[in-house]
Amino acid sequence: MQVPAKPPKLSAPIDVDRVRQLFSRPARVQDGDFLRREIAHRMHERLQLVRLAPQRVLDAGCGSGADLALLHKAYAATQVIGIDASEPMLRSLPGQPGRQSALNQLLGKLLPAKSGIDLLCGDFADLPLGPNTVDLVWSNLALHWHPQPDRVFAEWRRVLRVDGLLMFSCFGPDTFQEVRAAFADVDLAPHTLPFVDMHDFGDQLVEAGFATPVMDMEKLTVTYDDAKKLLADVRALGGNPLTTARKGLLGRGGHAKLLAGLEKNRRADGKLALTFEVIYGHAFRPAARMTKDGEAIIRFDPSRRGR
Repeated sequence: MQVPAKPPKLSAPIDVDRVRQLFSRPARVQDGDFLRREIAHRMHERLQLVRLAPQRVLDAGCGSGADLALLHKAYAATQVIGIDASEPMLRSLPGQPGRQSALNQLLGKLLPAKSGIDLLCGDFADLPLGPNTVDLVWSNLALHWHPQPDRVFAEWRRVLRVDGLLMFSCFGPDTFQEVRAAFADVDLAPHTLPFVDMHDFGDQLVEAGFATPVMDMEKLTVTYDDAKKLLADVRALGGNPLTTARKGLLGRGGHAKLLAGLEKNRRADGKLALTFEVIYGHAFRPAARMTKDGEAIIRFDPSRRGR
């Protein structure tokens, strides 16, 4: 009797075509790069604590490629592969939003010397890579854009070699809490993603077959003088790709209510605060303990023979 496959666990009713549209204009999301770079720096600090000599690294959701240079600098003799669903994003030159170029020109700008970097356009939950071919999967602030994170974890485990490392970051539930509170005065429609709790991600990593997942979380606060700039950064970092999103524009009255709702939380120092809950996770792919037929795998260490 065939056991039915587990149904996918939807993080939210995310329309992946809307996500691609959001990132199809790199200039539209460029204002959020300050946070992406800060989180990449913090991830890299964590990565330096792990003894790793990878032959192949995958940047899942690489965007315009800023993390590719970071990874290549850390592992100079390594092949680094960047995959992203948005071709315009892959073609955008670092630091020059909206300008188009051929991929080889992008690589030349990114790293003048021979880079060892390859770019792929596609879904990071359906990788055009064989099993056991990657030593490190890195993903910075990309996982929350996918509606089926359990499927993503299973795919990342598939391509990792035994003892390979997964390291990722994404937003947690308290992200944009000030914006959600302000929108509550306007209507009941969802205006931001309902980000997944880190404990749920930990459970999904275990279910996908990862060993000893470590989850960590921190809250960052960015302050603004102007509510319009705050909302611009929310659009650059979060957008609203939900299929249940409000249809049509807010209108002048609704927008005024939104701004008033944000202004209610202006701090004593005159600043408006925007909260980011950032989740960090890392886990290793362990050696298999069972065959596909359910038989136990027993390993012998020849070096211990006769002891």
